[in-house]
Amino acid sequence: MRRLLHTLLISTIVFALSLQSSGFFALQKKKRLILATATTGGTYYPVGVGIATLVTNTLEDLEGITMSAITSAGSGENIQLLRNKEAELAIIQSLWGSMAWQGKGRYKDRPVKFIRSVTRLWENVEHFALLKKYAPTGNILDLKNIKKKSFSIGARGSGTEMSGRVILEALGFDSKKDFRLQYLGYNPSAEALQNGRVVGMNIPAGPPASAITQAFAAIGADDMCLLEFTEEQCTAINGRFPVWNSFVIEEGTYPGQKKPIRTISQSNVLVVHRDVEAEVVYAILKTVYENLDYLKTIHQSAGEISLEKALAGLSTPLHPGAVRFYQEKGIEIPVLLLADWALPEP
Repeated sequence: MRRLLHTLLISTIVFALSLQSSGFFALQKKKRLILATATTGGTYYPVGVGIATLVTNTLEDLEGITMSAITSAGSGENIQLLRNKEAELAIIQSLWGSMAWQGKGRYKDRPVKFIRSVTRLWENVEHFALLKKYAPTGNILDLKNIKKKSFSIGARGSGTEMSGRVILEALGFDSKKDFRLQYLGYNPSAEALQNGRVVGMNIPAGPPASAITQAFAAIGADDMCLLEFTEEQCTAINGRFPVWNSFVIEEGTYPGQKKPIRTISQSNVLVVHRDVEAEVVYAILKTVYENLDYLKTIHQSAGEISLEKALAGLSTPLHPGAVRFYQEKGIEIPVLLLADWALPEP
């Protein structure tokens, strides 16, 4: 009997070792993550695909972590996807993070406490494009010349729509009454501008935004322009949600663009659901910062990702895995980015 039990024990150990060598246990521990981005034609999707590809190629064999990037309507839908746990990570505008965490704007009296920041990515640059015949000064206030005309403000529920409304209302426009709003994604907006369905559009994205490039190439710099903002206008827009900065789109960024364009921008942020394990977030962040050269080949905007600016523009507290990473790098973390991670869902 003892010999039989000994033989069975040895067989069990050998079987377990064979499973381990075949990757069975690694497979059981796989983490399949979804990263929500935005519509194609902007910057969220290509950079999101780059991050997902990098994470999968680097961490699948080592840690069993894979990531897939999906399209969405943008920041608003991304927060809902996190809420429903249909995505574990998302790229959102700093504005949306601020509104959600504070329970303001779209989330009035309904603060969202399941979002945690991972890192700032790049600047989300406002591209208010307008047919030149309506833009005698080239300033954002030229939008008064298209009242009651069709203007694309972005897909419904998107970060584009919300940031557009906040900007316009801060400058004295009534976005619902002053324009015939069209709710189109980036590429459809560019196509609508080309065929005359709209006379202007708002495309917040890291330059060069492919939808803006497409519109300039088709319409020409003589017939369309990107509207500029003054410092005073930027200050006024920051009155409610102080997330915007002045930004200059350099000459030659778009076809026929012969001079710099002074606009505004806010940070795009990689966020995660608080329930994702700290070890997973740490591994993702470490992978991103050890492979910035690869991400720069995906899109020009990814060149802005840096440790020096990693905490700039974050509007929700950091995930514990991110805290560990930044502490190891010797980066001082502001108190406002540290939170009670066990805070109950409101």
